[in-house]
Amino acid sequence: MSKKKNGNTEIVFSDQPIEKKPARIKAAELKQFAPLTTNQSLFFDAYKRGDYFIMLCGSAGTGKSFIACYKAIEEVLDKTSSFHKVVIVRSAVQSRDLGFTPGSVEDKMSLYEQPYMQIYHTLFGRRDSYEALKECGRIEFISTSFIRGMSFDDAVIIVDECQNMTFEELSTIMTRVGYRSKIIFCGDYKQTDLYRNNKDKSGMKKFHEIAKMMQSFTNIEFTTDDIVRSSLVKDFLIAVERYEKENNV
Repeated sequence: MSKKKNGNTEIVFSDQPIEKKPARIKAAELKQFAPLTTNQSLFFDAYKRGDYFIMLCGSAGTGKSFIACYKAIEEVLDKTSSFHKVVIVRSAVQSRDLGFTPGSVEDKMSLYEQPYMQIYHTLFGRRDSYEALKECGRIEFISTSFIRGMSFDDAVIIVDECQNMTFEELSTIMTRVGYRSKIIFCGDYKQTDLYRNNKDKSGMKKFHEIAKMMQSFTNIEFTTDDIVRSSLVKDFLIAVERYEKENNV
């Protein structure tokens, strides 16, 4: 803090930098993307139909999170839409209690928001797009650690990396869906970071089997044929599948 006298008036200058808020974002800035594979097309069709309980599961690198974030924000920014925001839900599985990383809760959770910053940077061509959408209330990010007791109305809910959630977490999320909302689950059984032999093992398979009993459920299974991230990723995952098959893993 510094002071400067101007006549009889004392002017106080703050030494702290002024925090610059991200500029507002417009729907017209959203780039247009077409589906790249058959299963991506199935998702686009399901979304257009208005299906409100969709699961995208299967191989890594198939664009599940990307297309979910894309269609969700496209609808939320549509002035004729009844949806007000995108809610991204993710489990802080690496630390569970958020106690192993420094900083506030917001600082800790920002580590898990990095993939969505990248996705929305690609969607809008602006590095501040994710923060701008959060600032105006169009995107909300929340961990399963804080979701109990909440209800999400007029929202498109994206549950990402759901293979890293217990059945109790997945069940809790489902019971948070409020009025005029839809929900999209994204995950891959083979990528779970939970220990398979303890009580925290992934609940995705059980949840998936229960969801198949519901008439409102739309299931889309992605395979290595749908990998769009890179040819190297595709080649590697195909080799993994071959190895597991030949060695009965």
